Amino acid sequence: MKFQRTDGKNKDFIENCSVVYEENQVIGGGAIRRHDDETIELKRVFVHTEYQGQGIGSRLVSLLMEWAIELGYKKMVLETGELLAESCAVYKKLGFQVIPNYGPYEDMRESLCMAKDLKSGRRADAG
Repeated sequence: MKFQRTDGKNKDFIENCSVVYEENQVIGGGAIRRHDDETIELKRVFVHTEYQGQGIGSRLVSLLMEWAIELGYKKMVLETGELLAESCAVYKKLGFQVIPNYGPYEDMRESLCMAKDLKSGRRADAG
């Protein structure tokens, strides 16, 4: 299994936002995007169904957090849905906590926003 950082020039990233490969087959991925000067947003995290439950999502999010720290970000935010229990469990296990919905998600009842302080590893303050 190979976890690979990519950018907009990578064919798989353009098509799938993908960074996780198993024998050259895309099995999962995710992305990070600048939110503001100190905050980065976690986007489009997925693991194909047949590979779920193997810790791939946790490892992927951890690697994206490491990358964000290398880029100098202090906080990571994300949006998910309350109905995505597996995703919520992964994020909580990694130290994310629920925050008020932000930006385009403010009025979306089905959205659940979370954050994590990247500098100290502590949970981020709400807001």
